[in-house]
Amino acid sequence: MELIQNTAELSAYLAADEVIDHHHPVVRETAARLADGVADSYAYARAAYEFVRDAIPHSADAGDMRVTWRASDVLERRTGICHAKAHALAALLRAEDIPTALCYQRLAHDDGSGHAVHGLVAVRFHGAWHRQDPRGNKPGVDAQFSLGGERLAWVPDPKSNEVDYPVLYAEPHPAVLGALQAAPDRPYLWQTLPSEL
Repeated sequence: MELIQNTAELSAYLAADEVIDHHHPVVRETAARLADGVADSYAYARAAYEFVRDAIPHSADAGDMRVTWRASDVLERRTGICHAKAHALAALLRAEDIPTALCYQRLAHDDGSGHAVHGLVAVRFHGAWHRQDPRGNKPGVDAQFSLGGERLAWVPDPKSNEVDYPVLYAEPHPAVLGALQAAPDRPYLWQTLPSEL
């Protein structure tokens, strides 16, 4: 699948905003700690990915009812769903000048009750974009940082009407961000997350 930037300017994928707030002290401190002693930007990107994947539990896996969406809040509270964790990873990577995009998949619910949009990131190395999924591993999910072939949490199944969206966003998709910001808790969010983009 060819990944498509939704804006031609690569600088947009380094920008800070209200969501990917990589100027925030919590993001800066976390980035500095992760960067300490690493050899290069690739090693930093892997360390940041593994930190978000492993040290910040996916709120559904942990039974955490809180909803986070701002990168600094995800890092501070140590919780978030896939979208929130993608925002946190994007902030950590952009803090170290690694272009990072937000991207999405449409996946079926485990119980077959419909679909939900799943969030991940893409990092730019060696002139190409590489998708990474920091949602957190669990039985049946073994996502890994990789520039040599995708190692995502899930591969969409077209027979189940699942989709890889090819667009790389510099900012969170408005439908996803709106659902996150409006949700008082995770059960409410589960009912309001978009089923497609």
